[in-house]
Amino acid sequence: MKAMLFLFLILPWIALSQVNLTSSNLPIVKIITPPGQQINDNTRIVCDMGVIDNPSGINLINDPLNNYNGKIAIEIRGSTSQQYPKKSYGFETQTALGANNNVALMGLPIENDWILNGPYPDKTLLRDALTYELSRNMGHYSSRFRFCELLINNQYLGVYLLFERIKRDNDRVDIATLDIDDLAGDSLTGGYIVKIDKLTGESGVTWTSNFSNEVVFQFHDPESDELHPVQINYMQNFISDFENAIQTNPETNYLQWIEPTSFYDFFILQELGRTVDGYRSSSFMYKDKNSGDFQGRLVAGPMWDFNLSYGNADYCDAFETTGWQYNFDQICNFTTQIPFWWKRLLDAPSYRNGLRCRWNELRQGILHTDSLHYWIDSMATYLQDARIRNFQKWPIIGQYVNWNAFVGNTYEEDVDYLKNYISERATWLDNNIPGMCNLGLFQEASINFLRISPNPANDWLAVSSDLIISNVQLLDLNGNVLKTSVNKNAIWVADLPAGIYFLSAVTEQGDKETIRFIKQ
Repeated sequence: MKAMLFLFLILPWIALSQVNLTSSNLPIVKIITPPGQQINDNTRIVCDMGVIDNPSGINLINDPLNNYNGKIAIEIRGSTSQQYPKKSYGFETQTALGANNNVALMGLPIENDWILNGPYPDKTLLRDALTYELSRNMGHYSSRFRFCELLINNQYLGVYLLFERIKRDNDRVDIATLDIDDLAGDSLTGGYIVKIDKLTGESGVTWTSNFSNEVVFQFHDPESDELHPVQINYMQNFISDFENAIQTNPETNYLQWIEPTSFYDFFILQELGRTVDGYRSSSFMYKDKNSGDFQGRLVAGPMWDFNLSYGNADYCDAFETTGWQYNFDQICNFTTQIPFWWKRLLDAPSYRNGLRCRWNELRQGILHTDSLHYWIDSMATYLQDARIRNFQKWPIIGQYVNWNAFVGNTYEEDVDYLKNYISERATWLDNNIPGMCNLGLFQEASINFLRISPNPANDWLAVSSDLIISNVQLLDLNGNVLKTSVNKNAIWVADLPAGIYFLSAVTEQGDKETIRFIKQ
């Protein structure tokens, strides 16, 4: 099975069409390489790039380069995906002198690190974009994107997505900057972005889990060559202590070590997508300073790499709509394993119940089947003209591409398969997400009027509303009333054990709202 991932199945030779792009409703990206140089995966080369992105949404191939017209340093990116003829690229926008050039490419927040991702085995072109959009709507940072069409040296290469590269930035992963001289006290404690991934290329300093040498941690930002040995040791020890605490007693310890909502949502998206590489590859976590918003706890995410998800892989049961992806190691033997703590956390009753409540909450809105299908249909319509050109360039509709579990005869069939998979998978999760939750808690609010702070809370939980409220109650995960507030403006919570709770209130008109909060 391990060998299968590295087996390169050569598709029958297909004559690739030369597509004559004249106009698009997507931004048009033009890259010109220096004479005699090719973009490669070893060293970045400096090229010229121009972007046409008109406010009207109508972009003609000979329009002025009005969004960007300058230098970039570019390379081929990806690991397994490099087998595909449609390559993906990582690049930095640069000044003429080679310095970082922070720009708002295609309207995305200003930065200089970017990715041009070329969907290939995902013939809907939508799986990565869908996942990042869902994660962002759940309240987390996730790479923003714009669909575009790419030409390199005047050769049309198809539909691409401009992604933000995951990195520390005020508009990306918003954690503290860690300087090389931050070696003691609170300054040493953040911020770090680490990932669990397979070892490819130059990985720098890596270390393995206390519980499996096939779970490999890597520094992502800052990279290990930008860190002092004291900082490297600090983060390695932090991960080690976190793992030991979760293994020893997850119920008592998890709130001290992780930000739970991020872990719930990471779990939910990995399981909804049944991502074949889920948890064990391209899995990010970050840690801010102890004085930061998350009190130095681990935050799961951002989400990354979902092209082989939602039923789009034909091995290791990844195409099944039943079963748990976190049990992957029981199904397949790979050189990378899933960290034990995703399963161990489910042994904590309050964590399970919080996960169940979060799933119920999301299914009422963001993850409602109708909402998911509407987004997919809307984006498929938006891409209608561009994807026709894409599949003229890459005529793979109706062809097996590693590792398609379904091969539709039309683009519409591939989209329907994605929608049907999500519908069936979500229904299975409805019936199998562990834990218990008062299912009425998130169904009774007809208007939103209640505000609480801080969240998480330590001592007092402040309550406010623009309406006159009464019957202010504090409830546990099962809906049991723990406190009724005489003072409607605040509730004392310091005497409660750490965990997840709800605050409920009713207006004079009888409207009821319930808000979930965390007691640290």
